[in-house]
Amino acid sequence: MLSPQIRALVKATAPVLKTHGVALTRHFYARMFDHNPELKHVFNQAHQAGGQQQHALAGAVTAYAEHIDDPSVLMPVVTRIVHKHVSLGIRPEHYAIVGKHLLASIREVLGEAATDELVDAWGAAYGQLADLLIAEEARLYAESAGKPGGWTGWRAFRVVGKQVESAEITSFYLAPSDGGAVPAYQPGQYVSVRIYVPELGLMQPRQYSLSDAPGQDRLRISVKREPAGAQTPAGRVSNALHDRLEEGGVLDVAPPQGDFHLKADSDAPVVLLSGGVGLTPMVSILNHLVRNNDERQIRFVHGCRNRSVHAMKDHVNRIAAERGNVRKAVFYEEVGHDDEPGRDYDHAGRLDLRAIRDEVIVPGADYYLCGPAPFMLAQREALLALGVGSDRIHAEAFGSGGAPA
Repeated sequence: MLSPQIRALVKATAPVLKTHGVALTRHFYARMFDHNPELKHVFNQAHQAGGQQQHALAGAVTAYAEHIDDPSVLMPVVTRIVHKHVSLGIRPEHYAIVGKHLLASIREVLGEAATDELVDAWGAAYGQLADLLIAEEARLYAESAGKPGGWTGWRAFRVVGKQVESAEITSFYLAPSDGGAVPAYQPGQYVSVRIYVPELGLMQPRQYSLSDAPGQDRLRISVKREPAGAQTPAGRVSNALHDRLEEGGVLDVAPPQGDFHLKADSDAPVVLLSGGVGLTPMVSILNHLVRNNDERQIRFVHGCRNRSVHAMKDHVNRIAAERGNVRKAVFYEEVGHDDEPGRDYDHAGRLDLRAIRDEVIVPGADYYLCGPAPFMLAQREALLALGVGSDRIHAEAFGSGGAPA
C-alpha cells in the first residue's frame, strides 16, 4: 500500500503528464530500445513508428497518476493490458527493464522538476502496478497452460487452409505442427501471431481475432490486407501473410487471449454490430451460437464499403435463411448496379441503428461492437440514445490498446 505522501506526489504530476506525457514516453521507448534492442521483437514497430504506442502509454501513465488513490477504477484497462501482455509473452523480468528506463526517462525529460523524492515516489507507484500486472499475468499463464491442448509462449502452427474472403480479407486455417490438441477459447477472443519481417530484421507480433467457433481441431484467423495510406505505410505483417504464407507454411502462435468475448454466464439475446474487418470476432460468436443450437434471438448487423470487401457474405446469409432466430442487416456505403437487396446488402449508406431500431433493439439484449474506433464510438452513442444501458454494451478495441493490428 502506497503512503499518502507518495500518492500525493504521484497525483501532483498528472497535469505535467497531460502536457509532456508523449514526450516522456517517446524518450522512454527510444531509450529502452537503445539499451535493450531485443525488446524490438516484442513491440509492434508499426505502432512505434506511427506514434500510437507512445500516445497509448502516455494516456495510461496519466490515468494511473490521476487515479492513484483508487486504481480499481482502471481495472477494465488493466485486464485488457494483462491479456495483451500474456499474448506477447511479457514476463516478470521485463518489468524491471521497463521500470529502469521509465524512471530514468522521468529524470531526463522533466529535468530539475524530477526531484529524488518524486522519482522515488514514481518508483514505488510503478512497483505497485507491476506487482498487480505480474500476479494477474501469472494467473492467465497458468490458465492457458492448464487447459487440454494449452501452452504458453509461442507454438508452431501449420497453415492447413487459405481462403480468400473478399478483396481485402483472407482466412488462414491453422493446426498445431506438433499434432497436439487445440485448446478451448471464448468466442470473440484473439491470438497473437509472429513472423519474421526482413525489412526490419525483426520478428514482429500482431493480434488477430479468431473468426470461427471454438471446439475444433484448428484455429482460424481472417486477416485484412493493410494498404499504404496517405500518412501510413502498408502493413508489413498483414501483407506478408497475404503474399507469402501459403498452405504448408508455419506460423508462430500464442494462446488465445482477450477480455472481449460472448458472456458465458448469460442467455440474453445477442446483437452483433461490426464494421469492416470487425466482423471476424462476430462470426466466431455467431458460429459458436449456431453450432450449439442456441435458440436465443440473434441479430447480425454489419457495415462495409461495398460488395468487393464484404467478407463471409454467403456464410452469414445461409445461417440467417436457415435459422428463424437469426436476422441480419447489412449496410453498403457504395451500392453497385448489380447488387441485389437481401442477397448482397439490406440498406444503403453507413450503418444507422436508428433506421433499423425496430429490428436491432431487442429487450434485455447484450450488444457486441467491433470495428474502427470512430465506428464503435458512433454505434455506442447511438445505442445509448436508443435507451440501451452502458452495461449491455461490450466493445473490442483495435490498435495498440487491444487487438488486433
